[in-house]
Amino acid sequence: MPRNLFIIPCYNEEKRLRVKEFLKFSKTQKEIHILFVNDGSTDKTAAILQELCIDVSQFTFLNLEKNEGKSGAIRQGVLHLEENNTFDYIGYLDADLATPLTEIPRLISEIEKRDTSPLFIMGARVKLMGTNIKRKVWRHYVGRVFATFVSKMLKIPVYDTQCGAKLIHKSVVFNIFREPLITKWLFDVELIARLESILGVDKMEEVLLEVPIRQWQEIEGSKLKPTDFLKAPFELIKIWRHY
Repeated sequence: MPRNLFIIPCYNEEKRLRVKEFLKFSKTQKEIHILFVNDGSTDKTAAILQELCIDVSQFTFLNLEKNEGKSGAIRQGVLHLEENNTFDYIGYLDADLATPLTEIPRLISEIEKRDTSPLFIMGARVKLMGTNIKRKVWRHYVGRVFATFVSKMLKIPVYDTQCGAKLIHKSVVFNIFREPLITKWLFDVELIARLESILGVDKMEEVLLEVPIRQWQEIEGSKLKPTDFLKAPFELIKIWRHY
């Protein structure tokens, strides 16, 4: 079984961090490691994370004194692992567990089914019979329009770049996180664009894998505001021009 680690970026999650869920997960999934990154929180998040990591061997903690945003926190987590990396895949997941921890083993099982290892695995919020995807209607339709533009720009039929669950192979993860990201809200798209610039568009459908997740729901208290969606077109243009 591949060794896998998920980075959880945390900013002022004192009241939302579901500690019991993480502890329960650690008892049943001992081969999956988690790196919690405190992104310059001003509440008690850092103290909660430190305590959580004391008694769980597969949990580790990285403290950032300055807030860098979700993409910056994930990047710092990846670079923190580079020197002594022992993991085959390094991924990330939202601290609010909109994508629940139970979906992690499913993502990993899809990797193990393949004859060759995919390089970039993404959860995809596809509302199918038998799934429980709870999302505001307006966000769903905005997301479908957005995905169409992203697919055209990247020249690959990607369905959902913005789901918070990702896994990236060790052979490329440090390269695509090496330089600071030029976007804040669409860094997932930027990472795919970086990988595409390295491998070429013809290879992308071979190395990129989207896995429909069975459960996802919007969590109250999200730091993403409706006005942030207005920034998406400008960030797409930045990615298109740069890559």
